[in-house]
Amino acid sequence: MAKKYIFVTGGVVSSLGKGLTSASIATILELRGLSVTIQKLDPYINVDPGTMSPHQHGEVFVTDDGAETDLDLGHYERFLTTKMNRQSNFTSGQVYYTVIERERKGGYLGRTVQVIPHITDEIKARIERGTEGFDVAIIEIGGTVGDIESLPFLEAIRQMKTKLGRDNSISIHLTLIPYLKSADELKTKPTQNSVHQLMQIGIQADLLICRTEQDIPEEVKDKIALFCNLQSKHVFTAKDLSIIYELPISLHEQGLDKEILNLLVLESKEPDLSKWHHIVNTLQNPQYSVNIAIVGKYDNPKESYKSLNEALIHGGIANRCKVHLSYIDSESVENLDISFENYNAILIPGGFGKRGIEGKIKAIKYARERKIPFLGICLGMQLTVVEFSRNIANLEGANSTEFNPTTDYPVISLMESQKNSDYLGATMRLGAYTADITPNTLTEKIYGISQISERHRHRFEFNNRYLQILKEKGLIIGAISEKESLVETVELENHPWFLGCQFHPEFKSKPFMPHPIFTSFIKATLDYKWNKNSN
Repeated sequence: MAKKYIFVTGGVVSSLGKGLTSASIATILELRGLSVTIQKLDPYINVDPGTMSPHQHGEVFVTDDGAETDLDLGHYERFLTTKMNRQSNFTSGQVYYTVIERERKGGYLGRTVQVIPHITDEIKARIERGTEGFDVAIIEIGGTVGDIESLPFLEAIRQMKTKLGRDNSISIHLTLIPYLKSADELKTKPTQNSVHQLMQIGIQADLLICRTEQDIPEEVKDKIALFCNLQSKHVFTAKDLSIIYELPISLHEQGLDKEILNLLVLESKEPDLSKWHHIVNTLQNPQYSVNIAIVGKYDNPKESYKSLNEALIHGGIANRCKVHLSYIDSESVENLDISFENYNAILIPGGFGKRGIEGKIKAIKYARERKIPFLGICLGMQLTVVEFSRNIANLEGANSTEFNPTTDYPVISLMESQKNSDYLGATMRLGAYTADITPNTLTEKIYGISQISERHRHRFEFNNRYLQILKEKGLIIGAISEKESLVETVELENHPWFLGCQFHPEFKSKPFMPHPIFTSFIKATLDYKWNKNSN
């Protein structure tokens, strides 16, 4: 069990940035020398987000131990040195599933099973197990105060706060202060109502963070404090920022971390935020710029490819480069003769299903023939193999994009471990696996080491039946998994930078520690742009 707890809730509207705020607070406390972890509690009934559409829920973030989790865990890992795991995120579905299974096995000895205490006890137990051994645990409750779904979670933290006492737990409430242009006024009533709703549940907010488009004057803070039962010094501003990595700096400059330490009776050293200042300065003052085409099929790329977006930005930081991303619907590439002439690189991200596959293959062919830097991730790697098999190796019967496990030996086939699953939609090869790098390859040049560990989320794989013949035709195998002998990266001969990887490197990239694949990819993209402009 952690020594101190910080419970983070949100009010008024969703998508205020509780995840980024929690990650930023954790970052400052970690820089003060404290060990910090974060948990995300999601109120939905799904057991995990693994079967949820990216259109609805955004990307699924995968941890080393193979948990499919909320995208906020990506924020946590990008900001912190602490690694998340399957205990870092749990849902109402998991909680109820556990309690019902226990009841079916007679675990409650005939008692009536109720939300209180049985559901709330299970929530508290999961919080305690997942935060064991840390100085501070930040618990983010998903949803918005007032939602019926989140009530069991809020009741559980109310009980925990009562048990822990004032010196060992605090509540931070993130809310919205809208600006009405017609009245030229910041409106505090929604925040007042949200705090009152929280108080009706039995939780008094100790600190208030107000999301707003502009700075909040002191007199407005005084008004908020008066109506929300707070001191003015406990009301903070989360102004809209163009760069998310400014948030730890902004919160520290306002003194939020000092107030947290005072309330929790903690002592620590002063934090050194110089690396965050460097990150922000690099993003604000880039020396170069590149344009990258991402050929995908999800129409909300900001959330569907959250980790990928950030990893490309991290690669840009390493090269002092502004990365401009253009998302191109793969179905439009399929149906139209789209030119990539204005782009310096092409990237095919992961995805599921057949929709838009031919458009992605068309983009891969373009990158291969025009010698444009290319990166294919997961499905992107698989389609790279399909395109090579069709157009270079000319393999008869090996050009299927149906991904049908009954097809006679397609070059990409369903993994053996997936063929007998009763839950095909909810099982995959998940988590971190080690792979051995082939010497004298692009993969070795990128990593500079002989063995890597990367995270996976897939159920189809390179069919090793075709391994030798494709190698003879010029396909380079850059890495193979240590235990299963599965292909992890593929490359091309006579191409300046062409890589397909079965894993998801974006899950392990941080702004202060960019993943080497993205660092190398952006460097190659810059080289291509310079060479093209000089000719």
